Amino acid sequence: MAKLKLEDLAEIKERTRQTTSLRLGAGRARITVHMGTCGIAAGARKIMEAVLRELEQRGLKDVLVTTSGCAGLCSREPMATVEIVDMAPVKYVDLTEVRVKTIFDEHIVAGRIPEEFVLAIGSERTH
Repeated sequence: MAKLKLEDLAEIKERTRQTTSLRLGAGRARITVHMGTCGIAAGARKIMEAVLRELEQRGLKDVLVTTSGCAGLCSREPMATVEIVDMAPVKYVDLTEVRVKTIFDEHIVAGRIPEEFVLAIGSERTH
């Protein structure tokens, strides 16, 4: 293994900082990938990779990414919830990497909800 140079460490630091800020910071949108055991078994890790890839390729710095456990519908995994400021949250089901791209194109960027793979629109909270 080659020795790391100072430039290599700086690059690693920046990538880590960006990932951490996406998880902890504030932004105009948040994507929660549901990663309970059922989600992981259904492919949630590939969905998370696709989400992070889209963020990087598009240069989006104001979209937070987080994970959660099981959302309660194992048969519809992998799932993700998208929350955009001043819009109702949207829970997407049966996700693929292609559908993640569509969610970014339509929902995250254009503000239109691609309803063909939406389970629910609106908050699940009772208050």
